[in-house]
Amino acid sequence: MSAKEKTRASRELIATILARPPKMCNFVEWQDKKVIYKRYASLYFIACVDKDDNELIILEQIHLFVEVLDRYFGNVCELDIIFNFHKAYYILDELFIGGHIQETSKAEVLRICSAMDELMDDSKEEGIQGKAGSGKHK
Repeated sequence: MSAKEKTRASRELIATILARPPKMCNFVEWQDKKVIYKRYASLYFIACVDKDDNELIILEQIHLFVEVLDRYFGNVCELDIIFNFHKAYYILDELFIGGHIQETSKAEVLRICSAMDELMDDSKEEGIQGKAGSGKHK
């Protein structure tokens, strides 16, 4: 699928989901796939899966992702995801590999994310110290 086709498909799906009343089912059949979505406040989480995948399991996986985001960011909102999308993707990568659940323990995912944050902080500090130290020797 080309980038243009992906953009068109995304727009079509988003328009379809946003047009649905809140009380409607969270499953939509689309082309040869099934789209499962869940709204949390102003955030929509959408998964596109094969027609034979279990919708309720996908809803549970979406809920797990949102729970981890909530714990990580402290009541996640759209600004958290906009300004920290790399962290949201990192959490997603810790939970899923190739569309399949990898880790179901929220505590374990959060522990790994905290360890990664510490590594990032340490590398930033080393980078700042390295730049400050290299300027002194000139």
